[in-house]
Amino acid sequence: MTEFEDFMTDLSTPPRLDRFVPADHASVDFTGGFWESWTETVRQVTVPSQHRRLDEEGFLEVLNFHLPPAPLVRPIQPSGLSMQHFFDSDFGKWIEAASYTLRSHPNAELEAKIDQIVDQLAAGQMADGYLNSWFIRREPDKRWTNLRDLHEMYSMGHLLEGAIAYFEATGKRRFLDVMIRAVDHIIETFGREPGKLRGYDAHEEIELALIKLYRVTQDPRHLQLAQYFVNERGQSPSYYDGEARQRGEDPADYVYKDYSYSQAHIPVREQKEVVGHAVRAMYLFSAMADLAVETSDLTLLAACNTLFDNLTQRQLYVTGGLGPSGVNEGFTRPYDLPNQTAYAETCAAVALAFWGHRMAQIELDGRFTDQVELVLFNGALSGIARDGEHYFYENVLESHGDNRRWKWHYCPCCPTNIARLIASLGSYFYTSKPGELAVHLYGANTAQVQVGDSAVKLEQKTSYPWDGDIALTISPEQASRFTLHLRIPGWCSSAKLSVNGQPVAAEPVKGYVSIARDWSAGDVVRISLDMPVQLLHANPLVSEDAGRVAIKRGPVVYCVEEVDNVAPPQQLTLRADPQILARYAADLLGGAVVLEGAASRASTADWGQTLYRTTPPISESTRFTAIPYHLWANRAPGGMQVWLRKE
Repeated sequence: MTEFEDFMTDLSTPPRLDRFVPADHASVDFTGGFWESWTETVRQVTVPSQHRRLDEEGFLEVLNFHLPPAPLVRPIQPSGLSMQHFFDSDFGKWIEAASYTLRSHPNAELEAKIDQIVDQLAAGQMADGYLNSWFIRREPDKRWTNLRDLHEMYSMGHLLEGAIAYFEATGKRRFLDVMIRAVDHIIETFGREPGKLRGYDAHEEIELALIKLYRVTQDPRHLQLAQYFVNERGQSPSYYDGEARQRGEDPADYVYKDYSYSQAHIPVREQKEVVGHAVRAMYLFSAMADLAVETSDLTLLAACNTLFDNLTQRQLYVTGGLGPSGVNEGFTRPYDLPNQTAYAETCAAVALAFWGHRMAQIELDGRFTDQVELVLFNGALSGIARDGEHYFYENVLESHGDNRRWKWHYCPCCPTNIARLIASLGSYFYTSKPGELAVHLYGANTAQVQVGDSAVKLEQKTSYPWDGDIALTISPEQASRFTLHLRIPGWCSSAKLSVNGQPVAAEPVKGYVSIARDWSAGDVVRISLDMPVQLLHANPLVSEDAGRVAIKRGPVVYCVEEVDNVAPPQQLTLRADPQILARYAADLLGGAVVLEGAASRASTADWGQTLYRTTPPISESTRFTAIPYHLWANRAPGGMQVWLRKE
């Protein structure tokens, strides 16, 4: 056994973790309602428009490997970096999103665009398998000299995920084979064996992609490489220190001062608090969850559980956004959740969905899927406009009207990330393993899921999230016995269940009600989730939200937007009993439930030019209208607020 293999082998072999397997997203067809509208928007508008943006912004030019480099599309920053270092990642994520749509909607024109990119990547790949457009065209002598800053494997990881998705959608192997050659090069370059580099990319991503690749190829080298990168992370002495010295730099001059920015400050199993760059953290923890399954590593699973609790109990916005600071695009300290300056990058919320989804595959626990649902309806979905081609990078919870959605960003990582999440959303609804079928999310759809040796057809009829009534028809191809697990969301305090009209006890265990029975074609499960309007209070340690409430109904967080109200949201105070009523507004951006209630407004009429005075402002009665947070900034400019003062 080599030193590398010995490093990968635990002293004992724990029982294998038996995960639930997600449904094939292409086997889930959204049939009207909320998610059909969004998935069709992504397919018909977002994916084509993103390719146009890549072309218009000069991204596709970098793939002209045979030509001398053109002037930089993204200039070198004071830090010495250019966003152009990372362009390959955007091709990868776009191809991944596009490939997901191809599974259910073949499109020869779209395939041709992908094939053109693949042809260029294949032509530019170096003889030893190395593939990175920046270094091949501009700095071939500097490859693998700055893993701390330059995202080489991050970019390759996104290309790899795109290649896997394209292979699964079309059966075409060319892109996959190109990326397997790139992985072979990485295997030959990195590891603990003599002569190899002991490094790992500071921006996690390759780890996730390698595990996906392993599940396609079953090549143990792909899993072992992912293990190496996770296990090597945070080891001392730091690889980044030595690498910096080799470049002639002082490691103490690192702009982020310590490697917690990249979750590389201590080994991953010793990490108890979520720190550093938010997207990097979520990608790392997602990979750790996958590795825990594939290697039955209970130490990785324990670390994931500890970190998940730390995030959700101390560092998560009510919308599911995460990472309050723009300085490090990430975390600061527990309970630091400012609203107006919230960074809450769209990519981070998307990546939290990745992590929560993976954790729920291992342990059927609603605390994971509750967070997946939270970001899907709020903190991630707010990152894309209702028209499907304008975006937010940062997702603030309060605005004075100066926040605008943009059609593209200087660092456009978020558009393709939200696109690939929505395009693959079907895989988040159902998971299964022999004898068990879990329903995690609700929305109108039809699906076919494999439960052991039996194919089971499912149909959900519902207008969720606008109401909590769901009719789930279950039709196994032949009568069979299995356990159906139905998630009862954490926000729901009262639920009713029935099977073929007969009541079933709705007492969830870890957020799921389990029904074990013989199922026959046409069996109908009815679920009624009580969905009252809730006024949420923040922990007193979240000082920004003291004396304020956030409004939530079901899985949807609401905000007050100036366009709907007689005053800027900052002047409103909810009444002690605001008597909030819900109504469906068919004319609001494709249809949504809005909330209306009683409030007061601080009048400025008698203040004139006075800035301060000894008497308080006059309070005037008014009413307020609140809309789903994910829909804000789609209409006229103006203020917005999630956390509102309350009498």
